[in-house]
Amino acid sequence: SQNVMKRKEKDIDLPQNCKRIVVLGAPRVGKTSILRRYLWDGFTEEYQPTSEDFLRKMFHIRGETYQIDVLDASGERSYPAKRRLSILTGDIFLLVFTLDDRSSFDEVCALRTEILAAKTKLLKPTRLGQSARVPTVVCANKVDLSPAERKLSRAEVLRALGEDCAYFETSAKDRTNLEEVFEALAERGGLPTEISPSQHRKVSIRSYQALKEGRVAGRGSPAPGCKAPCGALYPLARRPSFSTDLRQVLGPNSARKPGKPLEKCQIQ
Repeated sequence: SQNVMKRKEKDIDLPQNCKRIVVLGAPRVGKTSILRRYLWDGFTEEYQPTSEDFLRKMFHIRGETYQIDVLDASGERSYPAKRRLSILTGDIFLLVFTLDDRSSFDEVCALRTEILAAKTKLLKPTRLGQSARVPTVVCANKVDLSPAERKLSRAEVLRALGEDCAYFETSAKDRTNLEEVFEALAERGGLPTEISPSQHRKVSIRSYQALKEGRVAGRGSPAPGCKAPCGALYPLARRPSFSTDLRQVLGPNSARKPGKPLEKCQIQ
């Protein structure tokens, strides 16, 4: 079966561009629910603790191919070294807290500081005292709660995060402001806005490959609408090994400067 999986992996052309989104936050704040909306456009009321999820979505947008790796690093709260490696290999960060839990906001503030410090050390800004520019979006989930259940005001959050922070109050349950979150992740991460769920056609990985090649799946004829943005979940995605991630961090090409064009995919 491993040979079959390897053969299928070879059938999928590598993308031209690759980004990793790292999702962090306290337990039970809705990270998985937000990712369900992003990747499947679905929602479930049932809570299931997440140790670690690594998901991959492939896109074909305006003639370019993209690979978006999503790492939900919830299980790394008790493992600082693993969390730091996830931060160092991340390109875009989504930090999530909930409006009925002040401690979850405190955790997001601490994570934001940790991310900035780690990425500044890795990217080594040219000017002394200069901080790295790290694409980050902060999401306050469960805005659908009653005012009595809310423990944090918008003004208080913005005072702590700063007015220039990409901050959104959302509800994964009723989709409030989620489209804006996904668009901000794209904009801050240097990605096309068509990666947002409402702006691309969702297809199977087989149909994705056929559409990208401009043909109908299973036939040789041209595919109608093949130029329209499309995206497919990659079913064989597995998180790269820690040694692979370490090589990426320590390698000569790891310190990509802010504003530099997207490079060929390094995360496999």
